[in-house]
Amino acid sequence: MKKQIFHLIMSIFLIMVASACGIDSAKDNRKILDDEKPVEEATDEAKPEKMVIWEEKGKAEALKPMIEKFEKEYGIEIVHEELEIAREMHDRLRRDGPIGNGKTPDVVTFSHQQIGQLVKEGLIQEVKVEKEVLNAFHESTIRAEMYQDKVFGLPKSVNTSVLIYNKKMLSKAPETMNDLYKISKEYRKKNVYGYHAEWNGFHDAYGVMAGMGSYVFKDKKGHFISSDVGLNDKHAIKAAAYIQKWYKADLIPNGDKAAIQNLFRQGKLASFLGDANSISGNEETGMAHLPELPNGKPVKPFLEVKGWHVTAFTKHPYWSTKLVEYLTNDEQAWHRYEATGDFPPNKSIGHAESIKDKEKAQALSIQLQYAEPVPNIPEMNKVWGPMDSAMNRITMERAKPKRTLDEAVKAIKKQ
Repeated sequence: MKKQIFHLIMSIFLIMVASACGIDSAKDNRKILDDEKPVEEATDEAKPEKMVIWEEKGKAEALKPMIEKFEKEYGIEIVHEELEIAREMHDRLRRDGPIGNGKTPDVVTFSHQQIGQLVKEGLIQEVKVEKEVLNAFHESTIRAEMYQDKVFGLPKSVNTSVLIYNKKMLSKAPETMNDLYKISKEYRKKNVYGYHAEWNGFHDAYGVMAGMGSYVFKDKKGHFISSDVGLNDKHAIKAAAYIQKWYKADLIPNGDKAAIQNLFRQGKLASFLGDANSISGNEETGMAHLPELPNGKPVKPFLEVKGWHVTAFTKHPYWSTKLVEYLTNDEQAWHRYEATGDFPPNKSIGHAESIKDKEKAQALSIQLQYAEPVPNIPEMNKVWGPMDSAMNRITMERAKPKRTLDEAVKAIKKQ
């Protein structure tokens, strides 16, 4: 009798548990199926009715569908405004931010090169996100968004230099700079050129210097040591001598960007170093990652990153960060790429099947692995002038690399 009573009680208990689980499951299913109900987040910060975002000019059409989806998912109205990214946005934020006149943005976009100055001025704040969010991006692009060991934005697009070549003159992209040097020597016999890079300026020359082991400022885990300048070390000197070798052999044509592009279109230049938007692509134009240096290492050109940033003046830091996360996730990054051609920094895009037949995307995806972010500290502004002058003297006047670079670094440190 006791056994029968025990089994009866257990049966009733199990039926009650199963019913309860069924109710909970039904509730969960209703939540999943209910597309109209905005997502609720576990935060003590009150959800705002509206947030303001500043986008760079000419990009709003790509942004609109992204913020519309965010509005539907989270139930927050997003107001956007287009501004010129380099100066206008910085000036407006500096002026309007402290006033809080109702037009102050919650989220803004900037080039990573401005981050150090923006942080020093107290205009943007640290972006705190989970590690898995950061891991979705190429490591170099997150480094670009860091200042003094903290992350101040999430990357939305990237650009760096690639090899652009004439497929009629080169059946395939050269694999090494040694190959390209030999090709260039042969083409000069025909009074045309095999290659061009603006090595008489520091921006392009740095890719060779970095590839040979040099650096601008010593980087200690995301913290640049501005007093430690490496642009006259043995690696930089060797790189400058290598660059000078091309000029001594008369292998690099003179001229501004327009003149170089004309040479390329006329079939008088086989290839050149430029960003992926340098020239309109056609079936005769190829793009590839840059050839390997004589030391067996890749060229490491400067990397430019644009990102989304949370302003220091927002009253909604949690929801602003949520918006930044949303705008840079894999889905939205892909949408932006299709709408604007701005290449995304997300790792997943580089592995997507749909870009495998797109030369531009493939070239950028590979080169992105080796590119180095332009240092984002204000002291970088002291570098361009002396180093542009030094590289111009080394290439055009055949000045001695060591002495010239020593003088340039001395001038940088003196400022």
